[in-house]
Amino acid sequence: MRFRRGKFCYNMPQDMHRILVDTETLSRSAPQLSEQARRHLKVVRPKEGEAVELFDGRGRWRVCEFRRGALEAVGEICEDARREGRPDLVLFACVTKGSRWDWTIEKSVELGVTRIVPVISDRTIVRIPAAERAAKRERWMRIAEDAARQSDAKWLPEVMAPVDFKEAAQLAAKCDCYVGALTKPEPRDALSAIEAGAAARAGRPLAVFVGPEGDFTPEELAALLAVATPVSFGRTILRAETAAIYGVGVLKAWMDAHEV
Repeated sequence: MRFRRGKFCYNMPQDMHRILVDTETLSRSAPQLSEQARRHLKVVRPKEGEAVELFDGRGRWRVCEFRRGALEAVGEICEDARREGRPDLVLFACVTKGSRWDWTIEKSVELGVTRIVPVISDRTIVRIPAAERAAKRERWMRIAEDAARQSDAKWLPEVMAPVDFKEAAQLAAKCDCYVGALTKPEPRDALSAIEAGAAARAGRPLAVFVGPEGDFTPEELAALLAVATPVSFGRTILRAETAAIYGVGVLKAWMDAHEV
């Protein structure tokens, strides 16, 4: 195993156990884990001398070793500075049923989104009362944390509490947003539209907005088209959760190709 000082660390085992901690814990040579982190350490059951990575979800991480039932830091704090100056990658998606929504969160975290905005539109099948939205957000954050651990993500995205469509459209207006929609004339493909809008982007967040299983109402689509660019997601009909990952994937591929 080899560690490199500075902003990046290389040549660490891909199957290393990873535990999310706060930044203060990361700075300690003998980290004192929170109850949740201790539970996770107990679940993974590292062997004596085995390496464990602690990360704070804010671009910093540190390698420790498990010795005598506790963790001891063996490497310096490393920092992923590649996000500096890059626009946020935002997913606006109408909440889908059950495990489909969990899957959407998981896969979008793997692709590197920085914010997930769950939307409740007129035709969204899942209805979440206002009193339950904070609890839903906490559960979704746990899914995002697990996905970040598994995918070696250094940054943990923000998962917002569900918002109604009107509020989501207002948030989308602050982004360079693309919405999968069938319009006349037929919209250009997503990649071409993103490329065409690059000059006017001016550092604003890049976003994709995906509707529910029953699609947007005409009024919702009109409101979106006033603040977002319609794009095509291909010639086949995609399920809502597939469209979300397709859109995020195209945006992420464009960002990586242009080092944005």
